[in-house]
Amino acid sequence: MAGIGKTKLDSGWLAARSTEVNLTGTQLTTTNPPSKGPRSPWIDAEVPGTVLGTLVKNKVVPDPFYGLENETIIDIADSGREYYTFWFFTTFQSELSGSQHLDLNFRAVNYSAEVYINGHEKVLPKGMFRRHSLDVTDIVHPEGQNLLAVLVHPPDHPGSIPLQGGQGGDHEIGKDVATQYVEGWDWIAPIRDRNTGIWDEVSIYVTGPVKIIDPHLVSTFFDNYKRVYLHAATELVNRSAWVVDCSLNIQVTTELEGNMCLVEHLQTQHVSIPAESRVQYTFPQSANWQLFFYKPNLWWPNGMGKQSLYNVVITVDVKGYGESDSWGHLFGFRKIESHIDSATGGRLFKVNGEPIFIRGGNWILSDGLLRLSKKRYSADIKFHADMNFNMIRCWGGGLAERPEFYYYCDLYGLLVWQEFWITGDVDGRGDPVSNPDGPLDHDLFMLCARDTVKLLRNHPSLALWVGGNEQIPPEDINTALTNDLKLHPLFQNVLNENGDSATGLSQGLKDPSQYLDGTRIYIQGSLWEGFADGKGGFTDGPYEIQYPEDFFKDDYYKYGFNPEVGSVGIPVAATIRATMPPEGWQIPLFKKVSNGYIEEVPNPIWEYHKYIPYSKPGKVHDQIQLYGTPKDLDDFCLKAQLVNYIQYKALLEGWTSRMWTKYTGVLIWKTQNPWTGLRGQFYDHLLDQTAGFYGCRSAAEPIHVQLNLATYFIEIVNTTSEELSNVAIEASVWDLEGTCPYYKTFEKLSVPPKKTISIVEMKYPKSKNPEPVYFLLLKLYYTSDNRILSRNFYWLHLSGGDYKLLEPYRMKKIPLKIMSKIFIKGSTYEVHMHVQNTSKKPDSKALTLTNNFTSTQSDSDFDVSSVESTCEKTDDSHGIGLFQKIFRRFSKEADGLKVTETNGSDVGVAFFLHFSVHASVTLHKEGEDSRILPVHYSDNYFSLVPGEGLPIKITFEVPPGVTPRVTLQGWNYPGAHTIH
Repeated sequence: MAGIGKTKLDSGWLAARSTEVNLTGTQLTTTNPPSKGPRSPWIDAEVPGTVLGTLVKNKVVPDPFYGLENETIIDIADSGREYYTFWFFTTFQSELSGSQHLDLNFRAVNYSAEVYINGHEKVLPKGMFRRHSLDVTDIVHPEGQNLLAVLVHPPDHPGSIPLQGGQGGDHEIGKDVATQYVEGWDWIAPIRDRNTGIWDEVSIYVTGPVKIIDPHLVSTFFDNYKRVYLHAATELVNRSAWVVDCSLNIQVTTELEGNMCLVEHLQTQHVSIPAESRVQYTFPQSANWQLFFYKPNLWWPNGMGKQSLYNVVITVDVKGYGESDSWGHLFGFRKIESHIDSATGGRLFKVNGEPIFIRGGNWILSDGLLRLSKKRYSADIKFHADMNFNMIRCWGGGLAERPEFYYYCDLYGLLVWQEFWITGDVDGRGDPVSNPDGPLDHDLFMLCARDTVKLLRNHPSLALWVGGNEQIPPEDINTALTNDLKLHPLFQNVLNENGDSATGLSQGLKDPSQYLDGTRIYIQGSLWEGFADGKGGFTDGPYEIQYPEDFFKDDYYKYGFNPEVGSVGIPVAATIRATMPPEGWQIPLFKKVSNGYIEEVPNPIWEYHKYIPYSKPGKVHDQIQLYGTPKDLDDFCLKAQLVNYIQYKALLEGWTSRMWTKYTGVLIWKTQNPWTGLRGQFYDHLLDQTAGFYGCRSAAEPIHVQLNLATYFIEIVNTTSEELSNVAIEASVWDLEGTCPYYKTFEKLSVPPKKTISIVEMKYPKSKNPEPVYFLLLKLYYTSDNRILSRNFYWLHLSGGDYKLLEPYRMKKIPLKIMSKIFIKGSTYEVHMHVQNTSKKPDSKALTLTNNFTSTQSDSDFDVSSVESTCEKTDDSHGIGLFQKIFRRFSKEADGLKVTETNGSDVGVAFFLHFSVHASVTLHKEGEDSRILPVHYSDNYFSLVPGEGLPIKITFEVPPGVTPRVTLQGWNYPGAHTIH
């Protein structure tokens, strides 16, 4: 007898092109199962995955993301659909008893398929975003091996790629319910197989006579969130030939410390289900039976509080049989509201009654070949949380994201804006002008949409549904979505906050868990109803380099919420070398045009990878050239990181400067590239961050001190719900000689909750003989104990100037003192560094120089205050003792505290220091990538004024058999300090 539950079928698959297999599905799964061999067309398959992913894995075709190799792979428009029609084959075991049932589940296939099991055929109908569940109980071998073959067909309308390229190719893909980016966009090259394949999870699932299908969990709130009710509904299917009596159980637990769980609720209901029938069952809410919680731990977005999650488990026991099925989900108690703000005209979001200023990014998908994994999703979403973002927008030309994506958004507190599969370029405009009526099969679109809602609706991170990108769905689809996703009255603020004293629901009001969703708004398009101009005008963007000060100006963007604003994003030089042959290592030519501006001319490989320049002739002078003409790839990419940092920090600080007075939110286009692209990203496809990542991390702090680059006023941002009081600002200017010509503190400050306030004008640039290039360090701290709430570092030049004086500054030799300690848990390394600029003894008047940070991170993250306090004294033995005390929780210490001091006779700012992690290699070949990725840094691309120290936490996983080394480099740091 098999155990109840799911078994993934994610290994042991084979694949072959259909035209190379001269056997039927019946033959493959009975008398002639395939095998690999010298003359066999069968190869190891990537499942979940795509045809192209399988071909790349087996090196049948080159890596389409490397250099210009994508151009050598035949496109489906030229080969025909049969070329990418593939067989996939595997085997699985089953051990069923007489009353058990077995389902074969495909969570998604692109685009349709025929399935054969032990000679029997089943059909998976069309549609990329729908689940398929096949009851195969009667055709599997109850004890033994089963043969499974799947013939997968590409989308019906894969389209062709016009010579001029464009957004979504010739738009034919829009006739199908599928991803639209696959015909190419201005940020990605075409995907040759259009993502054909079994691209999501395949599993077998064993149940007893009764199966649980798509439970729906909804929480309702009363008494100012002190009283919460959990509503639950589910479909139940009786697959037996007799009436069954069931016990339907729901259990809610919360995790305590030490891997212990507290059972909050355990309730049982008795249900009778007719033979071979399906019923919708809602757990009752009555005076005698309630899932009632008093003062529950709420789920909050990143930066607003903890992401508290409860484990909800529903089981069904059948009389005379026992447990028949079980379903579980992590659930967060939270309420999301949204309306158009009267002050700004932008859409305003509230979570648990608190307004949240949206700072986030646009997301396409993790990987263009749909090589999706929990490990990759974990890094992706943690990166967004590390940047202090609170929302991710899943763009309409990409995916309905997977449950694993949402799991990590739940865990890290990222609200999700999920669009359906409509984009303006493919569904109404473009060159050639596309069809505004969307896919050919509107019923199929709605079937996929409803199934997607059921798949994702229990995730607390899911914040809103949107019909499409820069376009409204066709009228009938839009009407159906509007009706299906209408809000339950409890989420329209119709009822009094106190609700009904007995149940929390008014008599006769339909239970909210009976709705398809009912808890989140539906917006018809990304430019409507409080986004951009709110009326569908093409008023998002711009998408190129800007002057940093322009983000702060009144006329920069006139609407309250910008769903897309983009800019540059070249990665580090190591990524260029790892993803391109040597001819792609050539930096752009800087060509002076007639109007005095510089035009960048990239090499053909950069152009193919959609490079966006750091200049906009006629609008913006080249921002890399401000630092001098780059001499090689390393120089170009390093100077580009300086620009990336300034560009994105200014973007977010400019928006935050007008929090609630002009803006309600902004989403940057875009946070990452699902391939080796060269524009609009904070980390590259190899998972290494650009400096723009850390510019965002600084600017999006919940509590932040910043300089308004347009007015030169110092501002304090408080996005929290608590008033800041008894705080002060320390402002210090440092010149290139390491002296401090300007030092001021501004004390006795207070900042109301949810406010940005202007404090004082920074006078230095107007003083006598200001330096043409200088550094500004701002620190916001508590006056009671000097604990720092926010630290912000700028490099600035006088109006009309540049940063060319920083070029000779690279010759400075600034001494550093580096303390490091390494802790290992399995394959995970956690390295704690403390880097200090020892070029000058700390000045006693610089009260906050020791950087004693207050903790503003979640409990699961590193508390910088614990380390910073150990470094206020220079006694090394004191530091060692406290390090050991702090990190007892780790399973293994690699070594004791190491202290390294580097020589240097100059005094000045240790500028633009950055860590990287590498595998130790004895011989390094040119272009070989030794980096270990991904790595999570508590900060990077940081600068230290004389006497100042900073803690950095570095976390990463090491592949088997690899010895890591951590390297520190900097703009004016001689050599590369390495820690083994």
